[in-house]
Amino acid sequence: MGKLTILALRIVLAVVLAGTLFAQAVMVPLLAVDLAEAGPDADAVRVPVIVLVVLGIIAVQVVLVCVWCLLTMVRRGTVFSPAAFRYVDVVTGAVAAGSLVVFGLGAVLAPGEDIAPGVVLLIGGLGVAVAGVALIVLVLRALLAQAVARDAEATHLRTELDEVI
Repeated sequence: MGKLTILALRIVLAVVLAGTLFAQAVMVPLLAVDLAEAGPDADAVRVPVIVLVVLGIIAVQVVLVCVWCLLTMVRRGTVFSPAAFRYVDVVTGAVAAGSLVVFGLGAVLAPGEDIAPGVVLLIGGLGVAVAGVALIVLVLRALLAQAVARDAEATHLRTELDEVI
């Protein structure tokens, strides 16, 4: 991966992280105020919705930080090492947790007649899509494991060849 690509991805990650911090600091309190002013119908879902939104933002932030760390490993040429598994595992867990948060949001919004059933169905579909991303990351982890094994094997063969020469 080229230096320019890594720089571009880091810029994107920094902008998204700044956006999530802005959402936590400004948008979530505004959402809380809007839900408080929505009337007595919204009182039952106000706290759960705010908690789920904050948990979802935290899951995104965890993924961003882990991808940043993996990019650092790519830049150093150490991504094909067992240390990378820690970050990939955390990304998988955070995305899976994000999926559960989305399903939880759908479950909180489902009762009552304030939210249309189609919206709850869309939220459920989004939860399935996020779970699919977690599964894709799991497959990519298996590919990383194969690459690490091949790298270790190549290093071993180079060592043996150097001894022969």
